[in-house]
Formats: sequence, C-alpha cells, structure tokens
Amino acid sequence: MSGPGLNQGFHQRQTQQLVLAPQMRQSLKILQVAALDLRATVQEELQSNPTLEELPMDDVSLDRDATSGDEKDAPSDDSREEMDFSGEFQVLEKIGQDWKDHMSDTGGVRQTSSEEDERRQHFFDSLTTETSLQEHLMSQAGQSDLSSDALAGLRFLVGSLDDRGYLTATLPDLALQASLPLASMQEAAKLLKTFEPAGIGAESLADCLLIQLGQKGRGKSVAARIIRDHFELLVRRRIPDLARKTGLAPEVIQEAIEEIGTLDPSPGRRFADDANRVVVPDVTVEQDGDEWKIILNHDYIPRLRLSNTYKELIAKGRLSKAEGDYLREKLRSGKFIINAIEQRQRTIERITREIIRHQGEFFAEGVSKLKPLTMTQIADIIGVHETTVSRALANKYIKTPHGVFAMKYFFTSGYQSDAGESVANTSVKEMIADIIAGEDPGQPRSDQEIVGLLEAKGLKIARRTVAKYREELGLLPSNLRRRYD
Repeated sequence: MSGPGLNQGFHQRQTQQLVLAPQMRQSLKILQVAALDLRATVQEELQSNPTLEELPMDDVSLDRDATSGDEKDAPSDDSREEMDFSGEFQVLEKIGQDWKDHMSDTGGVRQTSSEEDERRQHFFDSLTTETSLQEHLMSQAGQSDLSSDALAGLRFLVGSLDDRGYLTATLPDLALQASLPLASMQEAAKLLKTFEPAGIGAESLADCLLIQLGQKGRGKSVAARIIRDHFELLVRRRIPDLARKTGLAPEVIQEAIEEIGTLDPSPGRRFADDANRVVVPDVTVEQDGDEWKIILNHDYIPRLRLSNTYKELIAKGRLSKAEGDYLREKLRSGKFIINAIEQRQRTIERITREIIRHQGEFFAEGVSKLKPLTMTQIADIIGVHETTVSRALANKYIKTPHGVFAMKYFFTSGYQSDAGESVANTSVKEMIADIIAGEDPGQPRSDQEIVGLLEAKGLKIARRTVAKYREELGLLPSNLRRRYD
C-alpha cells in the first residue's frame, strides 16, 4: 500500500515534436548562406566525405550563362529532392520553435586554396570580418567584475537591444523573461550604459542623449538640464519657453541645442550587419533587347562530383558489409549535397524571374517605381512554402542597372496612390529622403509639412508614419536639423 500523500499512476500525454535530419539541416543551411560563405559549408562535407571531389575551375567546361544545368557527375533526376520543406515549417510554426535563429549559424568565410582562379582569390583576400554590436559589447563585458547572475543579465540585455541600441522593454519585464533577480538585471543595465558606443542600453531618446553627455563629462551642462527637465519643449524647439523656464538667455539655449544636435540618436546603427562588407551578387539582371536576362553567379559555387574510385570499389563487391554500407551512405550524402547546391541555384533563378515580372518598372526606371510585393505572393506562384522563399533570399544580392541590392529589398508593403497606383514603402522613404535633402537648412521641413508634400503627390500617409520612416533613415527631427549661419 502506498504511504500517505504518495499517488502513483500512468498518464498519457500527446505532444508534437519535429526533429530535422542532419541532411535536412544541411540543405536548409546551403539554401540560406551567401555565395562566399557556401564554400565554408561545403568544405566541412568534403573533409568528412571521401566520396566527394571538387572539380578545379579550369576543368569546368559547362555553359554557365543563365541558369544552372545538371552536371555529368550529378545524380539522375529521379534521385533529386526538392527543397520545399513546407510540412516541416508548418509544424515549426505550430510548435513555436525559432528556427530562424537556430539555423542562422552559417559558418565563417575561409580562404580559398592556391589553385583557385585569381578573381576568386582577390575577393576572399578582400573580405574582412566585421565585429557585431553584440560582440563589441561582450568584449567590454569581459573586462568587468560581475556576479554570475549580473553577467547572465548583461548577455540577455545585449541580445535584447534593437537596431538603434535601445532597450525596448522594461527591466522588470526583462528580468522575468530571463528568470533572473531584478537587482542583477539593474546592475547589468547600469554597466551596459557605460559601454561604447556612448548611448547604448538607453530606454529612450532622452536617456540616450543624457548617457552621451554624461560620458563626455557634460552631465551637468545646460544641454543635459534641458533634456532631463524640459525634453518636450526641446522637441518642439520652444526657445523662449526654455529660456523662461531655465532663467537663461536665448543665446545660451541655442548653444545647448546645437550641442545636442551633435549627439548620435541611434548609436547601435553604426554596427549594421552590412557595413563595409564585400558584397558579391548572387545574380545579375541585364537588359537584352526588350527582355531581361538573368545571369547566375557560379564563380563562388563549389563544383562537386562523386568519386569514380569509390563507385568502382562498391561495384567490384570486394568490400566487407561494414565498408560497403559506409561508402554507400557517404555516396548518398554526397548526392544529397550536390542536389542541394543545384536546387539552391534553381530556386534563386526562379525567384529572380518572378521579381523581374513584378518589379519590371523598377529595373527599367529605378527605385521610385518599386511596387509592394510579399514573399507569400512569390511562394504561391513558384509552388513552395513562404519560409523557403525567405531562406532563399537571406544573404543574397542582385546586381541591377541601378546598383546592387539585397534580394529582400524587393519585398515590401506599400500604399495606394490617388491615381490607383501601388507605391512601395521603400519608395516612400526615398521620397522623404529627397524632400529633406532638398530643404533649406535654415528652415527644415517638419514631419507634418512632409505629409502635405506627399499628399500633393497623391500619397496619404499619417504624420507618425513619416516620423517612423525618417527615424529609420537615420534623419533627425526638423528642430535638430536646423542650422544657423
């Protein structure tokens, strides 16, 4: 008999779980990585799979003009596996796993061998490794004397910063999310605000500006006083009211505002992922008469084949069962990675073709003609899951007559003009940037004035939306853009 309070029994519980096979994970990785990074991914397989061989560049005689064709050593069509993992991603969405972060570790860029052609070597030698904002901050954390909880809190805070370098949630909420004591999170936040670049870890624009003044030894200056006590008047640039509230001369207030204008409202943006990166277009679009020609970049794509030596060993039947099974598994793995690379190229080509079809006016006339387009639209047309499109676009670039763009640049929401035309929000941002670039520095246009100018062009956009786009462009509000001779 069971003792008091002890209750034993069997319970049945149904759960849903997805486990991706290693080959499936590898295929997802190949689909997602940029051309320059693909070599590092494939090199790992070459080192572990003796049945795979890489063709030297001077041995490749296949036509690589527009689209990727089958190699003579590639598996036959009946062994190909399509790269649409619709079912897997539908399950992922249901169980809430963040595979985007999990699969983002694409490996570093490795130097090519001396046998590679001169052009490829040049690009690899030119590539520099960037330091992310998170790496930059954690390198400073390594010099700090923190408790284990505070250090864990600091890591959590660094990972919670937005693109500007701000914390967008309160410390109590972040402490709950991290399952850490609030005191430890507060200790971490206090230290984070001392890191470079100045202003990191701020909870608002005012906080960001005050942190920067503090690190300059200007924490008790008139500028700091105005931000701390009269921020609303500062935003509205009410110099007479500020002079009356502070008891200072208008000239002193003006000097303080000019000092504030030299501060960085978004210190985290200088660590943008694409800063100073050598970009190699994955695809080029050129005009050929009345048509647009798609040219895939194969220069950095490893050319693989299965080794005839190991095929012959299996065919002779002189291997032990264990040896034969091992080589067959490696041959299957080699076929899979060859298929994955080829399917990656075909998917990029298909998506590019649809981008041209939807964004033809952009290719002909420029950014102002960019139209709204979603990944769901493209996924439906080419018959794959939306997540497959997203992964195929990640880290990919396209060379156009108007410059090199990230492929995701062409996917954006938008607005309907009075004339019934669809206008992408990227084009709206371009209009806002042009308006500000052409304004009188002594009388910069307010967000409301920009709303009026856009409305005159047939676009009805809220003032808060203009303010949001202006901030995303890294442009200050009108009162902080004003310059005096």
